[in-house]
Amino acid sequence: MPTLYIVGTPIGNLEDLTPRAARILSEVALVAAEDTRVTRRLLNHLGIKPRTTSFHQHNWREKLDGVLGELVEGDVALVTDAGMPGISDPGSELVLAASRAGFKVEVVPGASAVTAALALSGFAGDAFSFLGFLPRRKKDRQLSLRASLDSIAPLVIFEAPHRLRATLTDLDVVFEDRPLAVCRELTKLHEEVFRGTAAEGLEHFNSPRGEVVIVIQGRPIDATPKSEVDLADAQAHVEDDLREKLSQLKQDGVRAKDAVALVAEATGLAKNLVYQVWVELGRESG
Repeated sequence: MPTLYIVGTPIGNLEDLTPRAARILSEVALVAAEDTRVTRRLLNHLGIKPRTTSFHQHNWREKLDGVLGELVEGDVALVTDAGMPGISDPGSELVLAASRAGFKVEVVPGASAVTAALALSGFAGDAFSFLGFLPRRKKDRQLSLRASLDSIAPLVIFEAPHRLRATLTDLDVVFEDRPLAVCRELTKLHEEVFRGTAAEGLEHFNSPRGEVVIVIQGRPIDATPKSEVDLADAQAHVEDDLREKLSQLKQDGVRAKDAVALVAEATGLAKNLVYQVWVELGRESG
């Protein structure tokens, strides 16, 4: 039975590719890549030339059947530009479809920006919450952060360099003087780890470059959490905003699946929660 391999790739330093990952990439019939140009550099580094095809968030619907067809003939490796497919990266749709179709699916672990940044932060990593990329809109971003304000476990966030200052501004508003670490260009030549508060980070970073991982220290156990009233108020704002977005999409005739996906991506909320509100709106209008 042909196998779909979910292959973790280096997050910066190409030497971090595991021997097993290098072997798998040299043996498969096809490599489905987020960006074939980025993946080609890795393959050239290994001195191998497997066939490649693009598979990313903008074309996965069109490419899915074709990649499954390739699996009928031989093994396929799924990779992203850096890190593990499906973790704030495309790929989960292919994994689910291949599994449902009866193909064998194996993971080939690799370097992780999440655990690398957590280790560098110096904050206890017995547990942590991974928030991925925060919503783009300021209002949605702050709501997402406030929902995690009382976590006693560190929070790990991915961010693009051109949005770092905006995110640090929101972190200063929500978390105030809570210690954090900003890890930039992990495992690369110009790796940098800044430790301090969000306000100090704004003074430090002017025009940062490279992908960024932010680790926020969890709330100290002996610190007073936000009151239940404040939390309930924040949750009410989240729900009101969610209902407003979904109602507009419903009026515009957008299908449930597409509406839920759009709003989940925009707000950072779980799809099952968004879908539940969509169903409730349908009952109310019925």
